[in-house]
Amino acid sequence: MPPRPAMRVYFPKPFLQPESPNGPVRDVVERLSRHAEKSEVTMRELLAGFGSTSFLPVLMAVALLVVSPLSGIPLFSSICGLTMAFVSAQMFWGADHLWLPDFVMRQKISGERMCGALLKMRKAADWLDDHARKRMSFMVRGPMRKVLEFMCIVCGAAMPFLEIVPFSSSILGLAIMMISTALLTRDGLFAAFAAALVATAAMVPVTVLTAMTG
Repeated sequence: MPPRPAMRVYFPKPFLQPESPNGPVRDVVERLSRHAEKSEVTMRELLAGFGSTSFLPVLMAVALLVVSPLSGIPLFSSICGLTMAFVSAQMFWGADHLWLPDFVMRQKISGERMCGALLKMRKAADWLDDHARKRMSFMVRGPMRKVLEFMCIVCGAAMPFLEIVPFSSSILGLAIMMISTALLTRDGLFAAFAAALVATAAMVPVTVLTAMTG
């Protein structure tokens, strides 16, 4: 029997249906919630419904998980950070299809915890959908779009190193969520807020180290 490929994972379904009544962020939450009734759910199952070319929705879905109470699970933020770095890197280089490492796709989440986290995420999703609109579009197109994608790579890759620093992973996750929302809705103001969050997150470990050494 030939060995199973470890690195390439294709997602078969498209993301947003034309008749979907939800905004993009709420639609991500609703797709995640379809798996919350199971006792355990893998990352493969969570992300499989977004489509093989749905880079931004997958990025947003993982960012939402990071800013939810699920981030309290040991190493969960690190796994999500690496996932977001992989997705963002493929966006940056213009890949046609999304792939993720098998060790990421095998990670499991408790369905009970997932359900509780999603209940708290719905209000945030509705707020983002209600307030996002097309504005300051120069912030989300051309070279600036590449800057935002590269920012997501850096934020995701930094999460495993910053997990021991309180709140830093959640701040970075929130920044990536704002960037993905900005790119989906063409809202440059959200992109500007995300840049401010990244700057704030960069100051957290500096402040902690200063306090420890002082």
